[in-house]
Amino acid sequence: MQSGTARSETVRVSAQLNLRVLRWDGALPGFVLVHGLASNALLWRAGAEMLSQGDPRAGWGHAVTEIDLRGHGESDVPASGYDTATAAGDVAAVIATLGLGRPVVAGQSWGGNVAVELAATFPHLVAAIALVDGGWICPSDTFASWAEVLQKLTPPDLGDRSWPEVSAMVQASHPDWAVWAIEATLANLRELPDGSVRARLAREHHLSILRSMWDHSIADRYSAVAVPSLLVPAGSRAGAKLAAVEQAARGLTRAGSRPEIRWYDGADHDLHAQHPGRLAGDLRSLAQRAQVMAAGAEA
Repeated sequence: MQSGTARSETVRVSAQLNLRVLRWDGALPGFVLVHGLASNALLWRAGAEMLSQGDPRAGWGHAVTEIDLRGHGESDVPASGYDTATAAGDVAAVIATLGLGRPVVAGQSWGGNVAVELAATFPHLVAAIALVDGGWICPSDTFASWAEVLQKLTPPDLGDRSWPEVSAMVQASHPDWAVWAIEATLANLRELPDGSVRARLAREHHLSILRSMWDHSIADRYSAVAVPSLLVPAGSRAGAKLAAVEQAARGLTRAGSRPEIRWYDGADHDLHAQHPGRLAGDLRSLAQRAQVMAAGAEA
C-alpha cells in the first residue's frame, strides 16, 4: 500500500470487543489519533493524510492509526466499559496488538483525557501526548452537582428530524468547514429504517463516560505523566478554559519541561476538522521534540 492511503482494519481487543481502526503507512515514527466523546475517527482524516504523506527526509511520512473507541463509529458496542480508564486500556491494547511501538498519541476533547490516562497508566507505550482542546475536562470543576451535569450535558433528543434536516443543521453550524469534515461529523449519527436519526453512541453510554469524568478528575493523573506534551486549546484565552489549561501545564512537567501551549484563537472545539493542516504541523513538531528528548536521555 502506498503511503498516504488509509485502510480500515478490525483489531480484536478482547473476546468481547473489536475496534475499527484506520491505518496510514509511513516510514517515520507513528501517531495514534483518538476522537472525543460521541465522535469518531473520521474527524481526524485530513490531518492523518497530511502526517502520512510527503518525503520522510523533510520530516513527513509518518505512520498513523485512527481509532473508533468502543460504542463509537464502526466499533463494537459492548454493554459496559464506558469510562476514561477503560478507553485508555482499549487504546493501549490497540498499540500493543498492532505493534505500534511508542507512538505520539493525540486526543481531542474527551480523547485528550484518554491520552492523559493512557500516558499515566502505560508510559512504556507512549512517546508523547497532544491534548487537542481536551485533556483538562473536569466537570466537577465546572458544575456544582451531578444533577447539573445531567441537566447541561445530556445529549439532546433528535426527535423526528430526518437525515436531510440534520445534515442541513450540521452544515449551517459549520459554514467554513470542508465537505469531508461535514461528512465525518454526520458519521456520528445513524439513519434508522423509519428515516429518523439517532446518535451512534447510546445515551446511557454517553452518560456513563460523563460520570467517569465527574467521579475521577483527570487533573489527578497529570503528575504520573512522564512524556513530553503539547496543549492545543481552542477559543478565547480567558475564564475557566484558561485556568484549566494553565493547571494542566503546571501538572504535566514530570517529563522535565513545561508543556508547549499553542492556542487556536477563535477556533471550533473540533479544531482537528477545522484546521487539519495547521494541527498536523504542530503534531509533527511534537514528534520531533519527543525524538530529540529521547535521544538526549539515551546519550
